[in-house]
Amino acid sequence: MEQVQNQSRKKMSLKSERRGIHVDQSELLCKKGCGYYGNPAWQGFCSKCWREEYHKARQKQIQEDWELAERLQREEEEAFASSQSSQGAQSLTFSKFEEKKTNEKTRKVTTVKKFFSASSRVGSKKEIQETKAPSPSIHRQASIETDRVSKEFIEFLKTFHKTGQEIYKQTKLFLEAMHYKRELSIEEQSECTQDFYQNVAERMQTRGKVPSERVEKIMDQIEKYIMTRLYKYVFCPETTDDEKKDLAIQKRIRALHWVTPQMLCVPVNEEISEVSDMVVKAITDIIEMDSKRVPRDKLACITKCSKHIFNAIKITKNEPASADDFLPTLIYIVLKGNPPRLQSNIQYITRFCNPSRLMTGEDGYYFTNLCCAVAFIEKLDAQSLNLSQEDFDRYMSGQTSPRKQESENWSPDACLGVKQMYKNLDLLSQLNERQERIMNEAKKLEKDLIDWTDGIAKEVQDIVEKYPLEIKPPNQSLAAIDSENVENDKLPPPLQPQVYAG
Repeated sequence: MEQVQNQSRKKMSLKSERRGIHVDQSELLCKKGCGYYGNPAWQGFCSKCWREEYHKARQKQIQEDWELAERLQREEEEAFASSQSSQGAQSLTFSKFEEKKTNEKTRKVTTVKKFFSASSRVGSKKEIQETKAPSPSIHRQASIETDRVSKEFIEFLKTFHKTGQEIYKQTKLFLEAMHYKRELSIEEQSECTQDFYQNVAERMQTRGKVPSERVEKIMDQIEKYIMTRLYKYVFCPETTDDEKKDLAIQKRIRALHWVTPQMLCVPVNEEISEVSDMVVKAITDIIEMDSKRVPRDKLACITKCSKHIFNAIKITKNEPASADDFLPTLIYIVLKGNPPRLQSNIQYITRFCNPSRLMTGEDGYYFTNLCCAVAFIEKLDAQSLNLSQEDFDRYMSGQTSPRKQESENWSPDACLGVKQMYKNLDLLSQLNERQERIMNEAKKLEKDLIDWTDGIAKEVQDIVEKYPLEIKPPNQSLAAIDSENVENDKLPPPLQPQVYAG
């Protein structure tokens, strides 16, 4: 009976622990309800819905700017008309002024529209040739990898004959256009790339009548070709705060080094050698993501990492893993691996990956879970780990570690070096606590001395105010009685000796 109660308590505690990490699968989908996967970087929308919302917001901004320009123009014309009428100016002068201002207003509004219009549409070849100065070759100083990818791309397109030639021509025009758009913001460059993906895919399906399976393969090769060339310009650019976010998340993960699998309710037993190998492979894959140039290759690293996680859970539990098991384990892998430039890689994939991969399929699912894991790490608190705030603060400050209790139960075959390391860590923790107590006592003693000094000074001041000290001038010295003092006329005469007859 007691065993049944203990098992039920463990299950209830397990459920309570999962409550802080569990993410409903519906929350991974686009919040507009289109059925595709959402992305935190797109405010929970999928790529398609985000672009629609972005264009709506931009059109609204253009309309507001138009109305503001018209209102200011009306006010200027009314003010000028009133001033001219008061001075008796001729109507011809005002009509010329009105015509001039109208032309200026049209030019300003056109400029505003041009600024807010989609700069992502690739211009015609004639427009590009007019804009460019001495034509710098895009292939100049190309790396070995870039040359290899270019050759592979050309060989791939040869099998499509006329369609392949048209795709290669569009791709070259896009790269040339992007060469002159490097001064734009990274969001505008991202929009240019996404529009290019969409236009090429639609043209292949409508004009070329290419099957959807082949379209996906062609789009993968196009993405690989153009992003290998654009990588050094659009990955973690200086105009963004991607590097700042990378340092912040790395610092955060280092501060959370003490988090154990039990706190996250990770159903993985690393004491099993096969499971331990899977965990190492998952960490290797998530770290390897930074070495790839193409967004699809980075997504492939995330997918391989996720599959190793599912295998590790399956071996541990002897049953297929669920989504509730996967996300906590992914969080643990990220905390243990601390991948380099994590935020930059996520932003790069979000901005320049083929949107169809992020919206559907296993790549999109695993990438969305990674975004959720990073968001969870950034907001992780005591309640998420079912810890008291005091313990959470002590662990974060390094005063103590939850692994201290684990090190007390060592197996006989445990490494002596590891034992000594944990022993030294415990000793350092104790010394740190002792130092904290000494510092607190010293600060308290200093405060008591200051309070005592202030109290004595206040008492002295009160006594002085209550009994003020009056200092009188010194009295004049009195003259001796037998001295010659003519001024003392009122003194009695000196005593005379008297003789008595006996």
